[in-house]
Amino acid sequence: QVQLVESGGGSVQTGGSLRLSCAASGFISAINAMGWYRQAPRKERELVAAITRLGLTNYADSVKGRFTISRDNAKNTVRLQMNSLKPEDTAVYYCNAEKLGSTYWGQGTQVTVSS
Repeated sequence: QVQLVESGGGSVQTGGSLRLSCAASGFISAINAMGWYRQAPRKERELVAAITRLGLTNYADSVKGRFTISRDNAKNTVRLQMNSLKPEDTAVYYCNAEKLGSTYWGQGTQVTVSS
């Protein structure tokens, strides 16, 4: 089992910044991709950004140039730096990890961007 704990959500105004962090614990060896998804009210969960163990990244078009994902394999953490936030970024953000065909999720952290 892999446990994921997120931190860093909150409320900001349009144009502000937040940084989300996710710490992995448990059987963390062989974790490949880690990432962030988000789910807004009445919408499906969507990929925000992901990063492989080797550092290859993938971003949703809506966040390219504004969000940056990073990973520290030694500390088993993944972070999401979010700049130039918009009201449409408001959602619950979930940390995600993929390991040997299994998917693990954190409990989610709320991000609210007011206009």
